Amino acid sequence: MYDFISNSISDSALVTLFGLLSGLFLGLAARLGRFCTMGAIEDLLYSSSSVRMRMWFLAIGVAVIGSFTLIATGLLIPEQSFYLSIRWMPAASIVGGLMFGYGMALAGNCGFGSIARLGGGDMRAFVIVLVLGLSAYVTLSGPLAPLRVWLFPQSDVIGETAPGIAHFIAANSGLSLPAIGITIGILITLAALTSRDFIVDKTSIFWAIVVGIAIVAGWAGSSYVAANGFTDMPVVSHSFSAPVGETLLYAMTGSARAPSFAVGSVTGVLLGAFIGSLIKGHFRWEACDDPRELRRQITGSAIMGTGAVIAMGCTVGQGMSAFSLLAFSAPVTFLAIFAGAAFGLRQLIEGFQPAE
Repeated sequence: MYDFISNSISDSALVTLFGLLSGLFLGLAARLGRFCTMGAIEDLLYSSSSVRMRMWFLAIGVAVIGSFTLIATGLLIPEQSFYLSIRWMPAASIVGGLMFGYGMALAGNCGFGSIARLGGGDMRAFVIVLVLGLSAYVTLSGPLAPLRVWLFPQSDVIGETAPGIAHFIAANSGLSLPAIGITIGILITLAALTSRDFIVDKTSIFWAIVVGIAIVAGWAGSSYVAANGFTDMPVVSHSFSAPVGETLLYAMTGSARAPSFAVGSVTGVLLGAFIGSLIKGHFRWEACDDPRELRRQITGSAIMGTGAVIAMGCTVGQGMSAFSLLAFSAPVTFLAIFAGAAFGLRQLIEGFQPAE
């Protein structure tokens, strides 16, 4: 089967297609389902609504169940992902997460949300995406890379248990790894559905499930190509920090480099958001007319990109993809992002609307 496919399309193009198709549904979820981390945090802190945060956790629950089902069937080897193949650094998760969350508050959105807003015609989001991608690569492999490596040295996991919650429980209990993961996924799903307001919101539930499936589809697609292809391909799912920079590089040097899952993922979200904005009738060109706002967004984007690389992921990379494998880094990074965003939002509100 794969030989037939490979005669028509290269490994790089195939994995890009998987990223594009699954990313398309993420973009639709952002525009049609209002799936947004920044919006979820703002609603929870300032509107007393937990619906969008519950969407996030329902998506995580679905992604965990789906990912460990892939593991049970042998379609995914989780230790091949860099979330579980690199030794966890708690300091990196906390520092990077705090930086990302604070930068997200200043910028007004994360990388995923900014791509979705760009798909709706918001040129302010275009600036955020550019600066985010640039700062991520400056930290990943540019001038700041030596400092990052010195402060947060990464080392491979060799001959030890992968840094994951389910892996830890399985190693110390003798229980089945997939069974543990699926059980935890079910518990997360049930916890997300404990709100009556959320249960009656069928649209939010639907799009949360779509997001979870998109994360699983990313793992399934990249794992399939890695296992059957003739090119050494990484096993990945969606993330929107360094992959944004990778997409920018491909846009400039595509004739000299192969596309990747990251390029397909970012392009898919942009396309899905564009389609979703047309369906909702929300597409319109918008620009920043306040230089102070633009300065704040550029600063926030730069902090976000750096923080995401330090933490090895963003709201989607750590908050969804790493969480779907129950990596130790995922909940810690997510909580740090939440704390950083809460601090940034409070600073902005007090700065622009001082209490009398």
